[in-house]
Amino acid sequence: MDDLLAHYPPSGTGTFDEMVGPDGIRPQYRTMTQVFDGLGAQELAARDAYLGTRYLDTGVTFDFSGREEPFPVDIIPRLIQAAEWERVEQGLKQRVTVLERFLADVYGAGQLFDDGVIPRALVTTSHNFIREVAGYQPPTGVRIHVAGIDLVRDGEGTLRVLEDNVRIPSGVSYVLTNRQAITAALPEAVRRYAMAPVDEYPARLRAALAASAPPGVSDPNVVVMSPGVFNSAYFEHSLLARTMGVPLVEGRDLVARQGRVYLRDTSGLQPVDVIYRRVDDEFLDPVHFRHDSMLGCAGLVSAQANGTVTIANAIGNGVADDKLLYSYLPALTRYYLGEEPLIPNVDTWRLEDPEQREEVMDRLAELVVKPVDGSGGKGIVIGPHCDAEELEQVREHVLSDPRGFIAQPLIQLSTVPTVIEGTLRPRHVDLRPFVVNDGQSMWVLPGGLTRVARGEGQFIVNSSQGGASKDTWILQGETSAEADDEAGTLVEHEVNIVAPEISEVDAAGAQQQQQQQGRRAPWKRAHPVRDGASTPSGPAPRGTTQEGSTC
Repeated sequence: MDDLLAHYPPSGTGTFDEMVGPDGIRPQYRTMTQVFDGLGAQELAARDAYLGTRYLDTGVTFDFSGREEPFPVDIIPRLIQAAEWERVEQGLKQRVTVLERFLADVYGAGQLFDDGVIPRALVTTSHNFIREVAGYQPPTGVRIHVAGIDLVRDGEGTLRVLEDNVRIPSGVSYVLTNRQAITAALPEAVRRYAMAPVDEYPARLRAALAASAPPGVSDPNVVVMSPGVFNSAYFEHSLLARTMGVPLVEGRDLVARQGRVYLRDTSGLQPVDVIYRRVDDEFLDPVHFRHDSMLGCAGLVSAQANGTVTIANAIGNGVADDKLLYSYLPALTRYYLGEEPLIPNVDTWRLEDPEQREEVMDRLAELVVKPVDGSGGKGIVIGPHCDAEELEQVREHVLSDPRGFIAQPLIQLSTVPTVIEGTLRPRHVDLRPFVVNDGQSMWVLPGGLTRVARGEGQFIVNSSQGGASKDTWILQGETSAEADDEAGTLVEHEVNIVAPEISEVDAAGAQQQQQQQGRRAPWKRAHPVRDGASTPSGPAPRGTTQEGSTC
């Protein structure tokens, strides 16, 4: 690895590198460097190239700018020690507990408003607050069956929550396929590390969904509801349905009659008890939401209200993903649990507050501005990399809709070694762990999805913005070099999902694409991160709780 490390420059000031520290190679990466020493740069590059070919051949793809491409995975895994991960697990469970309590409150009694914890208008003005489900109580009290909580490591090495995803968190299929691919591409490393397995996720999810069935249903019929093949995450929908052993359906396969939902199949109508939906709220039921939706099923909301079907994740969860609400999570943690957050937020300015807005307008060139309901990295503006004209556009949009934006400091995301043109380069990463909630306990998938920005100096890691991924290993110790080469138990998934020609896209296809785009950014473009970025300095926002996007 000496030759490879010769091209691995030290990270910039204020950046935490997860492989190289002040004293050299960190302990968890020492065995990995021995493996790469034995392989050499040429062999490492060849195996890295193999991963892309493998994913294309097996259909592990996603839609990027209208093209079906293999989901990029880097050959060098990200390593996290078990002791640190144990603390992360506790913090994630705490956070999901708070979010569950919050959702039950805002769609129920609203006690937090009466107690003055947050303003009622903060919730009622959110684009994702769904009045149609106010008063609904899920059978087991679970609204967040699956959560994806995005974490970043700052310049001090501290893990922080960047954002919450409790609507339709995506990306878990790549956790499963990445482990499978790295096991095949890097067996020398796999057999020398003992890492926590990830392959029990489908069974855990299936059990949690079954547990959420309406009362009295002993053997629930569970389905995965997808927008269809035009959706960029269709590979994930099909993989999860197959590994859980449940039907993959679209809205047109379902029918609601007399307060119940049924699946049409060759033998007639089969009752459906639990719908794991991957369709956005606004497209889910044309009776209550978008009347022109071709992706949903008329009558789903009424059937849920009748208590005959459970929709997971629950309709209306998006209000908990609002980035303005995110800034109140520390206060909500103290309110609901009487505890301090185990994983801190990123400091956040609430731009609807006049005093904080004035401060941000004075420091706009130093900060990151985000739309409160954005996802996929869309609409994010990084002030230090904007010219005067671009900053003025942002200023105008913020002043016209202060409720629609928050501001944060530019966090120098930690870096992890990544193969770039045959050499190792530091690239910025985040981490999306997945939490499964069955109503009795929560289970955190060991590791989760590490996303990496492939461009030098870039911070936007989302695949929709050109990012890649890494296998994430939660280390449980090391094994001998003679350990079984068959590490990892996932079976091969020979799935080949090819995007149709653009001429075949009909109205339903357009809606499938529209649901994953979200609101258009109010400015011309998202601004790329340029080289030489530095973390802005300055005091935390005044008069606020100072604790602080989708695959």
